Amino acid sequence: MPSTIVIVPTYNEADNLPVLAQRLLALDPPLAVLIVDDASPDGTGARADAIAAREPRLRVLHRTGPRGYAAACREGLRLALDGGYARICTMDADLSHDPAALPELIQAVAAGADLAIGSRYVEGGEILVDWGPVRRAVSRSGSAYARAMTGAPVHDCTSGFRCYRAAALAQVPLARMHSDGYSFLIEVLAAFARAEARIIEVPIRYVDRRAGASKISRRIIVEAFGITSWLGLRRLLKR
Repeated sequence: MPSTIVIVPTYNEADNLPVLAQRLLALDPPLAVLIVDDASPDGTGARADAIAAREPRLRVLHRTGPRGYAAACREGLRLALDGGYARICTMDADLSHDPAALPELIQAVAAGADLAIGSRYVEGGEILVDWGPVRRAVSRSGSAYARAMTGAPVHDCTSGFRCYRAAALAQVPLARMHSDGYSFLIEVLAAFARAEARIIEVPIRYVDRRAGASKISRRIIVEAFGITSWLGLRRLLKR
C-alpha cells in the first residue's frame, strides 16, 4: 500500500479530473488518491468512478452530508487518517496545483516537517494567473492577516496545496472546526501553530484553472475574515 494519499475535493470538475488523475497516478513513488465529490451536477463523480474502476489506487467518496470545501476536507482527512497512511496531502482539482510539485512536499514531510505548504509567496514561488490588482491584493493581504492572527510563521496561509504528517494531523480537532469554506485551511494552520509544529513552505508555480469556474465567492471571503479574526481574538485572550 502506498504510504502517501492525496485528497482532492471536487465540485463540477469533470473536465479537469481525468487529466489530474492521470498525472497523479503517474508519479513515482506511487501514491493513493481519494476523490471527495460533493454530488457534482456536471458528472464529476461518474468520471471519478470510471477511473477508479480501472485504477485500484484511486478511490471515490460520494458525499451526501452538508456540502462545502470544509466538510469535504474533514471527511476526506478522517478517512485518510483511518487508512493508516504516513502522509496525507491535499490539493485542488482545477490543475492550478501542479502534481509534479507533490514529491517535493512529500519529501519535506518525510525529512521531518509536520506540515509542508506549497507556497506562492516565498522566494521561487509564482502566480501565473490573470488576476486583477484587487484579487491579487485580497490574496496577499488575506495571507498576511491570517499570519498575524494565527501566529503561524507562514507566508501563504490560504494555500490548499499541502502535505501533512499523519501523526501530527491526528492531533488536530477537525470535528470542532467552524468553517464551511476555505477558511478551514486557516483553522488547521492555526492548530499546527498552537502545537508548535514544524511547518515549512515549498515554492510552487500557481497557474490558472484549466477549465470550469472558480468556487471563490463573497460569502467565502467574508467567512474567512470572520474565522481568522476569531482565531486572533482567541489567541490574544489565551495570552
